[in-house]
Amino acid sequence: MNLEIPDGLGDLLRDFTVAVLREKPPDIYDFAVGYFTKVRENRRPKAVPMYVIVDDDDIGEPDKDTFKPKCQRLNRYGRRQSVSAERYDPEEDESDDEKTCYAKTDEQRERLTEAVSSILLFRALEQEQMQDVLDAMFETVVSEGDYVIRQGDDGDNFYVIDSGRYGVNVNVNGEQKKVHTFEDKGSFGELALLYNMPRSASVVAENRGSLWAMDRNSFRRIVLKSAFKKRKMYEELLENVPILKSLEHYERSNLSDALIPKTFKDDQCIIRQGDEADGMFFLEKGVIRVTIINPNGVEEELGEHEKGKYFGELALIEDQPRSANVYAKGDVKVAFLERESFERLLGPCLDIMKRNSEVYKQYTEQNPNRG
Repeated sequence: MNLEIPDGLGDLLRDFTVAVLREKPPDIYDFAVGYFTKVRENRRPKAVPMYVIVDDDDIGEPDKDTFKPKCQRLNRYGRRQSVSAERYDPEEDESDDEKTCYAKTDEQRERLTEAVSSILLFRALEQEQMQDVLDAMFETVVSEGDYVIRQGDDGDNFYVIDSGRYGVNVNVNGEQKKVHTFEDKGSFGELALLYNMPRSASVVAENRGSLWAMDRNSFRRIVLKSAFKKRKMYEELLENVPILKSLEHYERSNLSDALIPKTFKDDQCIIRQGDEADGMFFLEKGVIRVTIINPNGVEEELGEHEKGKYFGELALIEDQPRSANVYAKGDVKVAFLERESFERLLGPCLDIMKRNSEVYKQYTEQNPNRG
């Protein structure tokens, strides 16, 4: 069998082998994940690509059922807006864009809130930004056979499914091949907006349904610009965490992207002793107090911590239930890292964390009343 070696494979494997021999990593698989992630990140353009509208032709009258202005309604039959590709760099974007807001009934807002609750793109947004998402989305109703997006078209909107069934079709050698079906939940359309690409597939309504749509400018302002600001803020926070000093810049960036903001009110429980560990926390703002239930059933206070501290990692490292309680003292804001992301992103720091956990265990053994 004649096998053709892809261009660049030899150089890639050679460089990886040299890196392994030089670094002598304890776990070659974890090292490989970090190494190739870094290679991939270095190959990506630094600016986030985005479309901008350059031709705003009339595309029809307003849809009376959904109250969308004609420049932003889903146009199923008229000529689409043309766009030109322009790279969008959120770091250079200092404009204070006017927010888009579509009036909604209480019933519509309730349905929209439910529809976006599980969308991964929005999970890291602040509460105020989520309100911007709800305001910026408009409802559109589709019938069986309607094309929501067509493969090869320019990207205009991002869509969240409210109801209905939608087939995802890709043109393969002139034939339409169905590759996925959405039913009553899900989202699509973000790739063309994120990466300056034509639509990579067609999405067709297979019955009557309802969609929530967000135009590219709102998507850019809320999702991309907010994500950039969040990453920059969290990178600054993580740079001041001593155990993360061993991380490369790209590793801290990946960690920043995985963090989820959470807020707690005064005396609200953040971690409860005995609960299963679902992640760890970085204290972004405010003060926390730590307590423990001793063998006599009495809750004792261990101390307080301020910005820059991390907590909750011990149960993840030991794969044990939570060993202490953590409460908010006043208003507290934390950055939460889920268990899966912890295991994937913090490999280089685990040795330090394990040493710290050993110190903690020795302390509790020497002070049995501390639990």
